[in-house]
Amino acid sequence: MVPRNQKPGAWIASKSRMGQKTFQFSHVRNRHDLPKCHFNFAPLPALSITPFLLCIQRLVRLGSAFGLLMAATTCFAQSDNSTTKAALHLRIVGGLAGLNQFTHQEEPFWSHELERLSQGKYTAEIVPFDRAGVPGNDMLRLLQLGVMPFGTTLVSALAQTFPAYAAVDLAGLNPNMASLKKSVTAFRPYLEKELRKRHNIQMLALYVYPAQVVFCNRPFKGLSDLSGRHIRVSSATQSDFVSALGAVPVVTSFSQIMPNMQSGNTDCAITGAMSGNNMGLHQVTSHVHSLPVTWGLAVFGANKDAWDGLPPDLKALLSRELPRLEAAIWQTSERETSEGLACDTGAAECISGTRGKMVSIQTDAKDEQLRQQIFDATVLPRWLARCGAGCDALWRQTIGATSNTARPHQP
Repeated sequence: MVPRNQKPGAWIASKSRMGQKTFQFSHVRNRHDLPKCHFNFAPLPALSITPFLLCIQRLVRLGSAFGLLMAATTCFAQSDNSTTKAALHLRIVGGLAGLNQFTHQEEPFWSHELERLSQGKYTAEIVPFDRAGVPGNDMLRLLQLGVMPFGTTLVSALAQTFPAYAAVDLAGLNPNMASLKKSVTAFRPYLEKELRKRHNIQMLALYVYPAQVVFCNRPFKGLSDLSGRHIRVSSATQSDFVSALGAVPVVTSFSQIMPNMQSGNTDCAITGAMSGNNMGLHQVTSHVHSLPVTWGLAVFGANKDAWDGLPPDLKALLSRELPRLEAAIWQTSERETSEGLACDTGAAECISGTRGKMVSIQTDAKDEQLRQQIFDATVLPRWLARCGAGCDALWRQTIGATSNTARPHQP
């Protein structure tokens, strides 16, 4: 904080609540007055958590939400040589690297569209969260602290600590985009309220990835044929679904899907219809099932104090444009689900992917019956057991009120 007898520089007027105390920082001369943790935002392949937490401690000493926002940009992205004519330059942590959602939609919006829409007044840069050097399950806490003012995290990552948030995309719940939209409509008010009240996070958008489907390296005719196979999964709810099929779930990161398939550690993999094609699964697998096991939702949010401290015109711009970005991402994900399967099988509808020669297994009445049975008897009860007290009521008041299974059955 600038001493009273020192001439003030840039004016920062923002308040934040930390516990029961309210702090106000009114003067920061320039970014050089902020703590420097000497991190480079992109790439950050091996960020040590020890210096990272030391950086957090130094940020917390500032006491100001906007101060945290400005200092965080220093710690993660500000080069001492960088200059900009924009009134404010934002640093964004976006979705998964290499996927079309990031390269074709998120990155262009923040790197180019924001500057155009604001006529050069505001600019931003974005880095994928899986290349930011921060584990996905830590993003919620970093957003809450304000160390990451704006960030993206997978709902499946949130569910590792807060199982209730997984309800909207439980395995087997949403066999098509229409049912997913209905589940999200029912659950979104609860998720927004919880993030705001419990975590001090303003949810700005809810993105969706293309359907997560099953790729296998040996022939099968339906879901029941997967018994005994080792199948890559990425979440507890996918593990529940796979176990109920009599298969063996193998938790594997996105980046390790191909190495595990190539080495024989896994026989099958659950991943996005289009992302599987992009990574080359059509070259190491022979059959793909069209049923969406899950979809993959991602929350884009902001530390609420940082959000409240933004200039009103920037908040208005983002409040108008981010829902449009979200809608575009949803439309693209639905299209890429169909196109991904088309590319895997070499169909003419494949435009942006690589044509393969896989066999597509279509969901028949037997598979649909098995999906519903597994969801009712295994997936939903196990989620309830992980979720704990209050989740029965949560389910009945939100998604259960619009689905075929209105009440979870405890195991």
